[in-house]
Amino acid sequence: MRDYSLIGPDAERAVAAGLAAADWYHSDIPRKEMKALMAREDGPAIRDTLILYGAMVLFAGLGIWLWPSWWSAPFWLAYGVLYGSASDSRWHECGHGTAFRTAWMNNAVYHIASFMIVRNPVTWRWSHARHHTDTIIVGRDPEIAVMRPPAALRLLSNFFGLADAWAGWNRMILNASGRQDPEEATFIPESERQKVVTVARVWVVIYAATIGLAVWTGSILPLMVIGLPRLYGAWHHVMTGLLQHGALADNVIDHRLNSRTVYMNPVSRFIYWNMNYHIEHHMFPMVPYHRLPDLHERIKDDLPAPTRSIWAGYREMLPVLMRQLRGQDLFLKRALPATARPYREELHMAAGQPAE
Repeated sequence: MRDYSLIGPDAERAVAAGLAAADWYHSDIPRKEMKALMAREDGPAIRDTLILYGAMVLFAGLGIWLWPSWWSAPFWLAYGVLYGSASDSRWHECGHGTAFRTAWMNNAVYHIASFMIVRNPVTWRWSHARHHTDTIIVGRDPEIAVMRPPAALRLLSNFFGLADAWAGWNRMILNASGRQDPEEATFIPESERQKVVTVARVWVVIYAATIGLAVWTGSILPLMVIGLPRLYGAWHHVMTGLLQHGALADNVIDHRLNSRTVYMNPVSRFIYWNMNYHIEHHMFPMVPYHRLPDLHERIKDDLPAPTRSIWAGYREMLPVLMRQLRGQDLFLKRALPATARPYREELHMAAGQPAE
């Protein structure tokens, strides 16, 4: 059994095995090309942000206008996906500081999205840095969504935001009281911990005001705008997020083995902000989201063939997860094209057995 705790024996084993802060494989790109791909600009993210928040205002406005009629339901569902799923990718990209060229724009959208997805922006900035340093390394990565064996009930409940949102709200209360989770203390510097508390206390005030307004008006409508969309709109970011690393290898230092690139429809790509190019993102995390398709074209001959759709991703992932549930310690190893440099097999002995 793997121990996914950041303060357990697998954390010590990962360090001893040299898997912590290891030297990861990268596809070769000339320096000049890489510099061009990493260039930041405000235009694409300003456009997408105006579309996102404009659509949210429109859908929420129509939902409020038609409330409490069932005719409001489609607009709340659309608003929920933008609130509870698009916020996941906006939190992510703006946390990297690559979505906009202008720093305050990244920070503003990062904080708004963090509130909507219920992830403390200070905590998760450090959490995600660890995720990129030690991607799917057991005992080191705090963001492993699909464990081995999978926690099936938790994964299913998260399509309705239940497990993660509840954990986020509980952590908010914990932090607002001035305390910190012991695992978080392993990656958040001491100098940043008061910021975690301050953010949590501001959030508590916002939620308290929203709940108070709902009680005063005798209606859940305020909560349909703030809070509940994290639950009823979570399904899209869970659906796409599970494909990032699900059923692939752990304890390896080649993103081609532990990450998955999936071709998606334009609507999902907008919600997901091109994170479907996930191998590319992990190899080169400082490339802005709007340049990931270009990066993909540049290095695709060195990567496994991209999964052709969301549905195809689940068709290849679910059989492996079912076998893991039955206790088989295996993973899906995706074949490389003849043009790619091979996997370094000697580095990947801890990953388990490839699924036949």
